[in-house]
Amino acid sequence: MIDFRQILDRACTRVCVDTQSKKAVLDRASELLADKFPEIDQRRLLEGLLNRERLGSTGLGEGVAIPHCRSEDCQAPAAALLRTPPIDFDAPDDQGVDLVFVLAVPLHEQRTHLEILGTLARAFDDPGNLRALRSASTDQALFDALQRQLDAAQRE
Repeated sequence: MIDFRQILDRACTRVCVDTQSKKAVLDRASELLADKFPEIDQRRLLEGLLNRERLGSTGLGEGVAIPHCRSEDCQAPAAALLRTPPIDFDAPDDQGVDLVFVLAVPLHEQRTHLEILGTLARAFDDPGNLRALRSASTDQALFDALQRQLDAAQRE
């Protein structure tokens, strides 16, 4: 079982990130991760995330995106969760994205990378979970709501 509390730190969770573009939200998430994890180079992480987006959008639909990449800077998986005004993320349903879970994973952890993405997809597939995330009024409430959802998704 993946311990998401080791991956997503409360310091990298934000409810009111005022960004207007995909690049801006990825830049903000990269900054948060670089501030929390000194081994992560913010510019390289942003470049990795943008390169991954060029391969195809990580927008899932229903207002959710999971931008992710492998990073030589990561010692362990690291994530940021941001709630934003709806932004264009080239999602398959053409809806704006307001919940962005950014994930960076070490180069050699392919299996872990896929397990994390699978758990996130299950959690974000539940409309009740999305409502709870969107109604969280503080960074802590957003963090707690997602942690509960991820715990439940792993028990499925």
